[in-house]
Amino acid sequence: MLNIEKIDTGNKKQVKRFVELQHRIYADCAQWVPPLNIDAYNQLNRKKHPFHEHSDVDFFLAVRDGRDVGRIAVIENKPFNQYHHEKTADFYLFECENDMEAATALFDTAFDWARLRGLDKIIGPKGMGPLDGYGILTFGQQHRQTMTMLTYNHSYYQQLVEAQGFEKEVDFVSCYLPADQFRIPQRVEKIAERVMQRGHLEVKRFKNKKEMLSWAARIGKAYNDAFVNNWEYYPLTQREIDFVVENIMTIADYRLIKIIIHGEDVVGFLFAFHDVSAALQRARGKLLPFGLLDILLEMRRTQTVAVNGMGILPEFQGHGGNALLYYAMGKTLLDFQQFVHVEMTQVAETTEQMRADLKNLNGVEYKNNRVYRKKI
Repeated sequence: MLNIEKIDTGNKKQVKRFVELQHRIYADCAQWVPPLNIDAYNQLNRKKHPFHEHSDVDFFLAVRDGRDVGRIAVIENKPFNQYHHEKTADFYLFECENDMEAATALFDTAFDWARLRGLDKIIGPKGMGPLDGYGILTFGQQHRQTMTMLTYNHSYYQQLVEAQGFEKEVDFVSCYLPADQFRIPQRVEKIAERVMQRGHLEVKRFKNKKEMLSWAARIGKAYNDAFVNNWEYYPLTQREIDFVVENIMTIADYRLIKIIIHGEDVVGFLFAFHDVSAALQRARGKLLPFGLLDILLEMRRTQTVAVNGMGILPEFQGHGGNALLYYAMGKTLLDFQQFVHVEMTQVAETTEQMRADLKNLNGVEYKNNRVYRKKI
């Protein structure tokens, strides 16, 4: 017998069941990278996660004969709907065994939840913030999940979702660039040099992590302002901006964070991170007692760098900022002499300039994450 249970987020046992289900579903999957427990549990913590301060989220488990077989989160992102004048719900954290009945029951629950709130469309997977990652992985399952900001799922998930009547909303493509082919095209280099000669934009080079942290507030403001024309944009609260920046800065190497400044203002940024996915797999979600140390050591060992997060303020787009960022990051990566692989993760197909940039940088598409929509 199949039942759908709503999670009481104040009940630690129920929350643990929801979080740990995916560990069983991916127990034999060499490519899946478990999230850190602190992040996974925070998503269900209505007091700690800033998204809960302005929007509604509920979490559900599918239980067959006493055994958890699937889960889903359903979201009403109120600032998003207000900004875009929409009545949209999001689904997120969908995990399920290859069980069509369980998947259908979970989505029927999500549809009913949304209708009761007067919402007329559901989109997803789409989470509670810009670090959550988007979409169902539709190809590229043979590759290890680079970082937890990039989602992973079994190949049968696409069938489970599309069987519910979902259609494509937008694709997010990730590209692979072999380091021996990662050369800044001459055209990009010339544009960057002209921008630097004009002097109105420059790349800020941090001396150490302390200096980078002193710029965190300005980076956060630029992060919020850069994506106003993007599909997924909604105005983040200050608490959400601080939450995003804190998470980024925790794992950031100051040498791999590039910002463009105009005077004392941050007008563009490009974030890259050491791929520590192998250490995260060994940690199995736990930072203590040895997980954190292993992650720090992996930052020295890894041969892969993941570029995830680039933005230019709209009023500075078309002024050579993209070229300047790629030029600065390219020189840094080549000087590191550590990386064999460069990955550009989750670039929306709607960002035409970035897609063109990836082709110019010899990027090869190797993963695709698809966000779906359905009218309800």
